[in-house]
Amino acid sequence: QPQTGLDDAVSDYVLEQPVTGAFLARLERLLALTLPFYVQEGKSYLTVAFGCTGGRHRSVAIAEKLAEALDKLGHAPAIVHRDIDK
Repeated sequence: QPQTGLDDAVSDYVLEQPVTGAFLARLERLLALTLPFYVQEGKSYLTVAFGCTGGRHRSVAIAEKLAEALDKLGHAPAIVHRDIDK
């Protein structure tokens, strides 16, 4: 419990789950498709939020992985882990 989704052991466990990979793949495709339109319309930000029981493990690992994907697409994601210190 003292570890979070920022720790490799927790992140690896979360990301190894088959449903997590399928979820992220679909989400990344959706954002790759839609984000250029947000930019084209002059939007300055888009909020994507994840929740999990406790807010320290799954949501953190998934948010970090999505941020990596967005960075590779040329975006500059900002991450806030609201409940990580609770």
